Amino acid sequence: MLRSLYNWTMEKAAHRHAVWWLAFICFIESSFFPIPPHPLLGLMCLAEPKKALRFGIIATAASVAGALLGYAIGYGLYDALGAQIITFLGLTESFPVAACYLREYDVEVILIAGATPVPFKLLTITAGFIEMALIPFILASIAGRGMIFITVGLLFRLFGAPIKRFIDRYLGMVTAAFVLLVVGGFLVLTQLGDGDSAEPSPCDTVTSPDGRL
Repeated sequence: MLRSLYNWTMEKAAHRHAVWWLAFICFIESSFFPIPPHPLLGLMCLAEPKKALRFGIIATAASVAGALLGYAIGYGLYDALGAQIITFLGLTESFPVAACYLREYDVEVILIAGATPVPFKLLTITAGFIEMALIPFILASIAGRGMIFITVGLLFRLFGAPIKRFIDRYLGMVTAAFVLLVVGGFLVLTQLGDGDSAEPSPCDTVTSPDGRL
């Protein structure tokens, strides 16, 4: 089924309403759709490099709007809908861990998830479930999603189609390096705050087979 969904998503790059499809897929991917929009965005940028930055901005805006839907599902509809989405996506065991990390580290987790392959929908639903402060959630979502989508659009806009080879080869490495810097800096601050404490993170041992806390 995932392969069929992926093929269906990729077909939208050639659709006459491709921009609307990009916005729609970015929107639903932030809350429940299993296929990431990054390949679709890349194909559209490759086809029209002059519009690439616009595509990146649209993808970011739609993804953040979808993040608010995911937040709303977690906040008010977890029992009725959110738990089913988490189960369908195979993220039941990850849900309590995500909730723990969000409570411990707040916006840093949203920022990292927004710019990496971590399932963003897991964090949006979980953020609503734990009632994370809405404004920091929105700002972190904008930063995380924009970090990847607008960067792709900007690179295509500046360098055109040849940048595809660079993105295919190095963008994951650059993003990973940035995330490592963010995480590393945060860990340093945490260690400075904890002094000589060697206690592990309380999230390291969180388990909840039924996806509840």
